[in-house]
Amino acid sequence: MLSEYKLLIFDWDGTLADSVGRIVTAMQAAAQRSRRPERDEGAVKGIIGLGLPEAILTLYPDMTEAEVVAFRQHYADVYISMDAEPSPLFPGVADSLEALRADGYRLAVATGKARRGLDRVLKSHGWECFFDVTRAADETASKPDPLMLNQILGHCDVSSRQALMVGDASFDLLMARNAGIDSVAVSYGAQPIERLLTFEPRLAIDSFPELRAWLSRQVN
Repeated sequence: MLSEYKLLIFDWDGTLADSVGRIVTAMQAAAQRSRRPERDEGAVKGIIGLGLPEAILTLYPDMTEAEVVAFRQHYADVYISMDAEPSPLFPGVADSLEALRADGYRLAVATGKARRGLDRVLKSHGWECFFDVTRAADETASKPDPLMLNQILGHCDVSSRQALMVGDASFDLLMARNAGIDSVAVSYGAQPIERLLTFEPRLAIDSFPELRAWLSRQVN
């Protein structure tokens, strides 16, 4: 039996996949190749969740459009070279998602990744058809704009009150708020839980399986 929610929407990097370290490394390497000053780990973690062009401009607001394109390519080259073996899922993610789907929840992904990168990691896990719908930043508006969540709701024919967004970044939780969707914050991803709690999520979790345990207690 379902809880008050019918649709669970997940961020990818830092929420389902332990990929934050690779993103930091790739962003710093792209800075070196672009002859730009490296931003420290905290600064790079602070932009994870945005679409890549928006993330680059947040770190380097004086860049021209051409420089952003070149930086983006450097980042992609480095990240793809590291991603020959995809970033592992966090403990309990695969089993929990399988169980949630068996429980009857519809599942979706709303990510700052590009479609090509998302499709690559979904294929690596055998999840090409696992989620009901996925949205990537380069085919919609970047977080925290609610467009990708509204598109997911429309695809699934679910109201905002029946959906729950799970993420590790302020952009995830603010996007959820902008769409009128409840949220869950994870403490093990890119941004400090203290920052995420300012967005008043319904729940904060320290490990992914806690989500299903909490949902099971919300069953009407």
